[in-house]
Amino acid sequence: MVAPGTAPRVREVVEAAVTGAGLLLDDLEVARSGGRTVVRVVVDLAEDDPGALDLDRVGDVTQVVSDALDAVDVVPGVYTLEVGSPGAERPLTAARHWRRALGRTVVVRTVDGRTVTGRLDDVAAGDAPAVVVVPVTVPGKGRTPVEGAPVTLAWQDVRDARVQVDLAAVRDDESDEDAGRHDAGAVRG
Repeated sequence: MVAPGTAPRVREVVEAAVTGAGLLLDDLEVARSGGRTVVRVVVDLAEDDPGALDLDRVGDVTQVVSDALDAVDVVPGVYTLEVGSPGAERPLTAARHWRRALGRTVVVRTVDGRTVTGRLDDVAAGDAPAVVVVPVTVPGKGRTPVEGAPVTLAWQDVRDARVQVDLAAVRDDESDEDAGRHDAGAVRG
C-alpha cells in the first residue's frame, strides 16, 4: 500500500509538470506493484489544441514529470513511471472528452439499455447538457452508410460512451492516396 498522503502530493507535482508542458492531466494512479511504487499518468491535449498527441510529446512530458518527481522526492524509494495517452477508443467521461470527439464515431450506452452508434454531431452545455448523435448504419460490404435521424441524449441518460475507431474511413483514405499515386505516375509529359 502507498503511504497515506503520497497520492495527493504526487498529483500536485505531476499536474504542475504536465500543465507546464502544455498538456492536461487526464488521470493519475499511484499503486504498489511487486514491491515498488508505480505512478501511472494519462495525459491529453488541451481542449483548444487541434493537434494529435504523438509519441514525441508523450516522451517529452515523461521526462518533465520524471524530473519534477525526482526534484521533490515525493515518491519514497524506487518507483516506476508510466506515462501515456487516453488511446484512440477513449471512454468519454468529461465534457471536454465529448467536445474533442465531435465528428467522430461514438458508441453510447444509455441507462435504459439502448446502444446508439453514430457520428457525434453536437455537445450542448448549459442548463440542459446533452449530446447529439447521428446514427449510422452500414448496410453491407461496399455499400454506402446510411445516416438516421439525430438522437439527442441528456447527460444523465448516458451510462457510458467511447470513441470508436472507424477503420473503414482509414482504408478509404489509404485507397484514395494509392489511387492518386497511380494516377500521377501514369501521366507522363
